[in-house]
Amino acid sequence: MRTSVLTLVRGREAHLGNLLKSIAAQTTAPDELVIAWMQDAPFEGLPDPGCPVRHVMVTGEPMPLAKARNRAADAASGDLLIFLDVDCIASPRTVEAYRAAASERDGLFLGEVFYLPAGAVGDTLDFASLDRLGQTHPAKPVTPSHGVREEPNAGELWGLSFALLRQLYLTIGGMDEAFVGYGGEETDFAARIAASGLRFFWTGGARCYHQHHAISVPPLQHFEHILRNAELFHGRHGRWCMDYWLGQFNDQGLISWSSESRGIEVLRQPTPAEIAAARQGEDRLFS
Repeated sequence: MRTSVLTLVRGREAHLGNLLKSIAAQTTAPDELVIAWMQDAPFEGLPDPGCPVRHVMVTGEPMPLAKARNRAADAASGDLLIFLDVDCIASPRTVEAYRAAASERDGLFLGEVFYLPAGAVGDTLDFASLDRLGQTHPAKPVTPSHGVREEPNAGELWGLSFALLRQLYLTIGGMDEAFVGYGGEETDFAARIAASGLRFFWTGGARCYHQHHAISVPPLQHFEHILRNAELFHGRHGRWCMDYWLGQFNDQGLISWSSESRGIEVLRQPTPAEIAAARQGEDRLFS
């Protein structure tokens, strides 16, 4: 089974370098790495990932996440697509574990992610240290230590780490490029996969480590994108996504909304001071 690892990049040069180092450390090397660049030019002088690299340039504003995933999948030559966020460091068995799971059954495969504190990653990758320092997201279920466990909730799909056969990705239609900017495209993709009958599986051994970066809670800098994409999702599926953020926007008096609403009434825009105040310190790992 030929395997392609895919990642999307805008900025985060140091994080990308660590991801490439982790690809070079895999017990089973992928057949290629596909990098979808959502910026003017690739970075130079990056570490050698130990496999051929394809570069795909993706234009568009705001950040064209769905489009970039689709262009990366189009360019990939592998039978299995492993999508890893640029913030991820892959544990050495990640490719091996995803390949083993996909060789035994059809499905979409999810990997465990440990969140790292600031300063956790040095010049060389120490996976024992990353295991010790990393924390699981409190909202995520426990991942099996080996093998797979079926996940009945399609909403557990997250874009940090997942894998599926390229043909299945293309048959489902990939990500919906009507979703632009922050949020919604992964949840829409998961809903369409679930409707197709494809099952989801947590995959033991496919652990990744999320490299720290500052976050905003709530993500007021993406206010308009979240509202637009949430309404697009609701119009297609009859339910809300990103309701956690919508609830916080409602509590702050920015919108009038509830889970029973048919639409979102914008009361006012967040102020620059509110956007700045939402920015969290280095001790905050989870949004």
